[in-house]
Amino acid sequence: MTNSSFLSRRTFLAAAPSLVAVSGIAKANTPTDARLSPRIIGSPTAPVLVQEWFSLTCTHCAHFATEEFPKIHEQFIDTGKIRYQFHDFPLDQIGLIAAMIARSLPASRYETFILSLFSRQMQWAFSSGDPLQHLKQEAALAGISPQQFDAIRQDKTFAKALYDQAQLDGSNYNIQGTPYFRFNNNAYAQDPETVEKFAELVSKA
Repeated sequence: MTNSSFLSRRTFLAAAPSLVAVSGIAKANTPTDARLSPRIIGSPTAPVLVQEWFSLTCTHCAHFATEEFPKIHEQFIDTGKIRYQFHDFPLDQIGLIAAMIARSLPASRYETFILSLFSRQMQWAFSSGDPLQHLKQEAALAGISPQQFDAIRQDKTFAKALYDQAQLDGSNYNIQGTPYFRFNNNAYAQDPETVEKFAELVSKA
């Protein structure tokens, strides 16, 4: 986590009312909306719950997802040592829309899609051209039609629900940037950077 990520987050929060007030509602959102349900992988009997708050446009989050998470998955999730919960914490408008798209897929495909977005972050989020159009192309690869993409993007109730959840989490845990982790009840507010450091944090949970 860096100061720049905090500033990006703060800027997004200030602009959020206008960002989520897009025209049209594709689908009425309710408290039982499956798109807002927890995204957790791993054994339900694992002794440690690791939670990560991330933005799909955060480069530090992309580093963790591409360089460290595959080894963590193999060594800790697949072996039943931890459960892992993903929390969307968008830093900007395109990050919010990307989270909305990811959560509109079946829950079983959420992890695969966000990891794909992280692996190609430079191509869709930071390359020349309109990042929204690049994101639409990434969504098409996951089977989301242009019409479905636009309907999800324009669902202001869903956008506000994700934004409000991020606001609540940010307040409850004093999250000032991403990635942010909790190992059971122990917080770690940056990229662990190595599997060894991650293992140390798991052992202390």
